[in-house]
Amino acid sequence: MHISVVYDSNFKGQTEVLAKCIGLGVNSVDGISSHLIHVDNVANNWNTLHTSDGIIFGCPTYVGSISGKFKIFIEELAGEVWLKRMWKNKTAGGFTVSAGRSGDKLNCLNQMVIFASQMAMIWVPQPILGGHYSSQGSEDDLNRIGGYLGTMAQANIDESADVSPPESDRETARLHGRHIAQITRQLVAGRIAVPITEESPYDPEKQERPLSLKELFT
Repeated sequence: MHISVVYDSNFKGQTEVLAKCIGLGVNSVDGISSHLIHVDNVANNWNTLHTSDGIIFGCPTYVGSISGKFKIFIEELAGEVWLKRMWKNKTAGGFTVSAGRSGDKLNCLNQMVIFASQMAMIWVPQPILGGHYSSQGSEDDLNRIGGYLGTMAQANIDESADVSPPESDRETARLHGRHIAQITRQLVAGRIAVPITEESPYDPEKQERPLSLKELFT
């Protein structure tokens, strides 16, 4: 079993830091490995995405929304992947980071949930109880932002990816990746035990790059 982590990361590379932490969490589950794919390299990794048991989405929150490069990747799914339900029942999850404490990160994750739902995927939320909820809490608490739809991280705009986002956000991402992998393993085992007879497996020999709507209907 394997899970792909497809992400956009620019500026100082903080989103890539989270992608690596998510990947470490996935790899900590027996029998599952992670594949990190930057959106710039999607063209060389379509087969990996198609054969993944789960796909985790990640990008920075830019101006309260997903990044432009990540949206371009999503729009590439609007043809064959969407129309033929090629990613149906794969697990999905998401993570994002912004400089602001809020930064409207929830809007970014909401968009990812919609993208995953359009592809008939199964979204796995952030399971960790929010931290820093009282005067007894601290910035060292896991899920210090208190987000549940996915992993929300905050990175100071004047710090490098070596120190920002902080360790608490990195560990939150790692545990989220582990949780998604655990749920994926359960679903794959259930799919083997109780298959859906009308579904057919993806055949990597037939088509690697998904066709666009224009290619399908002209």
